[in-house]
Amino acid sequence: MDSKRALWNSQQNLLKSILTKQDKFDEAIELCLQQHALVHASEMSKIEGMTFEDELWDGLEDFAFRTMPTAKDETIAWSLWHLTRIEDITMNILVADEEQVINSGDWLERMKVTVCDTGNSMSDEEIIELSNRLDMNELRNYRIAVGRKTREIIQRLKPSDVKRKMEPVRLQRILDEGAVLEAEESRWLIDFWGRKNVAGILLMPVTRHHIVHLNEAMRLKGKCRKLMDKK
Repeated sequence: MDSKRALWNSQQNLLKSILTKQDKFDEAIELCLQQHALVHASEMSKIEGMTFEDELWDGLEDFAFRTMPTAKDETIAWSLWHLTRIEDITMNILVADEEQVINSGDWLERMKVTVCDTGNSMSDEEIIELSNRLDMNELRNYRIAVGRKTREIIQRLKPSDVKRKMEPVRLQRILDEGAVLEAEESRWLIDFWGRKNVAGILLMPVTRHHIVHLNEAMRLKGKCRKLMDKK
């Protein structure tokens, strides 16, 4: 693990230890925003230096974006879609009880897709179909829009919010809006999120979930480059 990722993980552990402490609230929110900025493109937060997502986009070719190297893999396109949908869903429905970013404009049309769920229950064929359809640049723009909205929500939080549990009516909204499907491979997310408070959402879907999938996407990028070199 490189030093940059080791530092991010160390800071994430610190965030976990202080996020629910009222006397550390301001420090925790600032740290959360820093951690969040590093798992999005630098354009999203205007942070200086290269973020983990910047590293992924750097030199990323269309082939690598859309290709599933083996049947045991995903695609980079799917990973970025999945990450962004989950952040959009959890922050805007569960935390803020507001409209999802994806529903606030013509994002589906711009990204050239019709599905709007997290993609958890997709077969390999469906993942490849989504990956082939997705407009790479517009998916990146959607990620930027979701990230900026998340930061607005985080900056509005009060100390009393972080221990707030997820409301059943908001969990049901996720299903009603088709953001999570009733299939077994997806439905577990509702139960998982239902056991969390706001702090838990900030720690996992909004920050750590990103680093896990971005690391995997970097691995996929390397695999796809090896495939291209063999051609």
